[in-house]
Amino acid sequence: MRLTRKGLAATAAGLVATAGVAAMLATAPLASAAGAAQADAGAAAAGIHVSGGKIVEGDGTPLLLRGTSHAHTWYASQTRAFADISASGANSVRVVLSDGTRWTKNGTSDVSNVLSLCNAAKLICVLEDHDTTGYGEQSGASTLDTAANYWISLASVLQGTEDRVMINIGNEPYGNQQATYSKWAADTSAAIKKLRAAGLNHAIVVDAPNWGQDWSFTMRDAAATVAAADPNGNTVFSIHMYGVFDTAAEVTAYLDAFTSKGLPIIVGEFGHDHSDGNPDEATIMSYTRQQNIGWFAWSWSGNGGGVEYLDMVTSFDPAQRTSWGNRVITGADGFSATSVTAKVFGGGSNPSPSVTPTTSPSPTTSPSPTVSVPPSGTPTTPMPVPGCTATLRVTNSWGGGYQADVTVTAGSSGKSGWTVTLPSGTTVNQLWNGSLSGSTVSNVSWNGSLPAGGTASFGFIGNGTPPTAGALTCK
Repeated sequence: MRLTRKGLAATAAGLVATAGVAAMLATAPLASAAGAAQADAGAAAAGIHVSGGKIVEGDGTPLLLRGTSHAHTWYASQTRAFADISASGANSVRVVLSDGTRWTKNGTSDVSNVLSLCNAAKLICVLEDHDTTGYGEQSGASTLDTAANYWISLASVLQGTEDRVMINIGNEPYGNQQATYSKWAADTSAAIKKLRAAGLNHAIVVDAPNWGQDWSFTMRDAAATVAAADPNGNTVFSIHMYGVFDTAAEVTAYLDAFTSKGLPIIVGEFGHDHSDGNPDEATIMSYTRQQNIGWFAWSWSGNGGGVEYLDMVTSFDPAQRTSWGNRVITGADGFSATSVTAKVFGGGSNPSPSVTPTTSPSPTTSPSPTVSVPPSGTPTTPMPVPGCTATLRVTNSWGGGYQADVTVTAGSSGKSGWTVTLPSGTTVNQLWNGSLSGSTVSNVSWNGSLPAGGTASFGFIGNGTPPTAGALTCK
């Protein structure tokens, strides 16, 4: 997205959602064999790579991207934004750069500094060339081939960062003119091959045409072909969701067209409103949580031209958070509920629950990731046992159900694994950060090893009346 133009991005024909769009989305002719081949090849890649149609870190730890875009190329002096974005709870940032075609080029020294800032802030860094935006409609936009040459010119600072950096070749390449967007697959494939031939082995992100929204289904229908063109099998597809995606059916059908074929996809941009229509951000955020799909909200700050409402904070000041910022950071399925620091920075995998609670009404607080300290509030009385203790805290309740958090604390000898027995009569409808067997919950791979006094947590949605007291045993 360009800060001043998304409302001019698409023709009326491209933005009209027809009654049959969901069905058309669901019938994408993608080859599952291509998705499997990409997953197999990606698993062997160094650093961040594709495995089983999902993005993982170098050791196979799932990487669920939760971030925002930062307009660095237009606000190069706003370097504190990286730390502020991290402090908001994001685990990644999508950084706007220029290859010099339309704006001032971000050269090796500047990009090297950006990488240092990302590293210091413990953010996975997704670098994107914004000059390609709307090629064929936008005057002065650069080609994907020019973008590929730009990334190759940065090879000296990019090589060796494969475990924490992804390359988004070009932002929203091609507008709505069929004569140009019809070339998307061939040009994207050529750009990928060019980067690989130059020795760049990062995970590559490719944006859709039609100003990123793919209303023509060009990326959807050619995704398997483009995936197969990558000799590393390490290409991720990126859809931008604005006015074209204003219903739940459109959001879910488009994402399903990729995941059903084992092809990795992220929502590279989305907003809560726009001049081209009102996107369904609630479904975008909830469905990506259910499907473990990454996303980047547009954008941290600095928007103009009538879309200032897409700023998460005003004037790059984290103390001036907007309603959109609150929605992304602390709202349902936002950073606070789904974002986990990448393992390469000392964090750990924490896939979000894949099943939406069926209880009515739904809980107001989304399932929370593992935390290293007990949550605030008054827990029920724990029962000390050799090796660990467990405390339960009810965080929300409604007619017929409730949500609870359990904190496990290791004893003086630490723990290499733990199991908690829930209070008698507890019926679990949904669980996260643990493995349920009957009335017991055991650790999962990323939260079982605890030092002396160390903590892990899991949460669940329970049916019936919340427990007001009761012993939890931990061993």
